[in-house]
Amino acid sequence: MQDSIYKPGLHRFAKLLALCTLFLVIAGGLVTSNDAGLSVPDWPLSYGKLMPKMEGGIFYEHGHRMIATLVGFLTVVLAIWIWRADPRPWMKRLGLVAVLAVIAQGVLGGMTVIYLLPKSVSVSHACLAQLFFSLAVALALFTSESWRRGMAQVEDRGWPSVRMLALSAPICVVGQLALGAAARHKAIGAIYHIGGSAIVTGVILWLVTALLVRYSDHLELRRSALVLLVLTFAQLFLGIAAYMSRLATANAVQPMPVMIAFTVLHVAVGALVLARSVVTAIHVFNAVRVRAEKPARAGYAAVSMNREA
Repeated sequence: MQDSIYKPGLHRFAKLLALCTLFLVIAGGLVTSNDAGLSVPDWPLSYGKLMPKMEGGIFYEHGHRMIATLVGFLTVVLAIWIWRADPRPWMKRLGLVAVLAVIAQGVLGGMTVIYLLPKSVSVSHACLAQLFFSLAVALALFTSESWRRGMAQVEDRGWPSVRMLALSAPICVVGQLALGAAARHKAIGAIYHIGGSAIVTGVILWLVTALLVRYSDHLELRRSALVLLVLTFAQLFLGIAAYMSRLATANAVQPMPVMIAFTVLHVAVGALVLARSVVTAIHVFNAVRVRAEKPARAGYAAVSMNREA
């Protein structure tokens, strides 16, 4: 029965994991923006200790590790809870995927220190953090009461298919986040990330417009589209502010607070945009049925089959 699936405690715990993961993304952004990536030269300990003196760049680097450890612990607890309390087999597998992802993220984090910030590993570490946050948000959605209740069903109408647009949006956002991570770690120039923003914004606006025009009376789809729209415009503003503040403080001897603030906010809202695009895609695939084939076309196909027979 559906009623046996909803567990309020499990849902609250999943939301806690998502919130802590967002803090972890913010902490990672603070490490990069403060140039604190190698403030602690060893791993998994910090200067051979579990708790070094929290000063300078060590505060950001070791603080990031502490939050990562907490997120890893919460992920394991959530996965065990899901296996014990949630009867859905696909949710059990999703919990296992979350555990494997957080382990991989920890290994990548260690490799960034051991191999002295190799660009490919650092970019992969940043991207996986964003993907894991979206996974945590999805777990919170799947354990919610609203998911248990279900959504009103509508048909996929208009061109292009809204299901195709919903799938394209998070894919484009992931690519854009990867370009941003590569630019922050100086693997590529910022121009690629700036150029990619036009593509991502266009795809998201296309999706939002399709949802608001075609399904204006569908509460969940309309709400999801509006939240995605607001986050996207906020991200554009923060991207411009982060770039301008970086140019304005380029000659500073150390990272300036204004640049750090805009850059970290840009990273955090980018994670929110990805998570919301994933949630929107889930809502679309859950509520929008595949467009039925036209009767005339179906009849023609039947005639063709009879002729071939």
